[in-house]
Amino acid sequence: MTLALGVLVSGNGSNLQAILDAVGSGTLAASVKLVLSNKGDAYALERAERAGVPRRVISHREFASREDFDRAMIAALREAGAEWIVLAGFMRVVTPVFLSAFEHRVLNIHPSLLPSFPGAHAQRQAVQYGVKVTGCTVHFVDQGTDTGPIIAQRAVLVRADDDEAALGERILVEEHRLLVEVLSAIAAGRVEVVRGTEGTRTRVNLRAS
Repeated sequence: MTLALGVLVSGNGSNLQAILDAVGSGTLAASVKLVLSNKGDAYALERAERAGVPRRVISHREFASREDFDRAMIAALREAGAEWIVLAGFMRVVTPVFLSAFEHRVLNIHPSLLPSFPGAHAQRQAVQYGVKVTGCTVHFVDQGTDTGPIIAQRAVLVRADDDEAALGERILVEEHRLLVEVLSAIAAGRVEVVRGTEGTRTRVNLRAS
């Protein structure tokens, strides 16, 4: 199938660019229906414009609650025809209102091997803790912070001379690859969500091609 994507962004948008490049080259069976940002100066919006992809700004500051903001985003995404949502550097926590509108169709990419180092500054934490291996994780979003069911991960070795920036750059290269690979697997029908029974977590099976 061809994925109808909505991509939520707040900043530079390099993961968005990886998606746009893969769509443009024909290596990802997807169409980006809307790039939606909560910040009007996000460089990701320029990436969308260059690719001829619809873009829209909805500022969270214009709404009295997170839920009202999410309802506005849902309406815009549905109007654009988006069915799968990718958080690509989107610096807002989505609410259950948003998640229920796109159940098990909201993906995030995080720069660590979850459940290690959730939240902000994961690369900094990896360096500070002195871990030898870190990486990136693509997961479905749930109501926690980087706690949703893991779809796929990619390891990155931590070098002795790494700082946060150097490590972050190498992780980002793998983020771009992994995100496109996961979206391709979803388009090919190779991602299965297995709902947890009482006392067990929901899990994801990623079948080989």
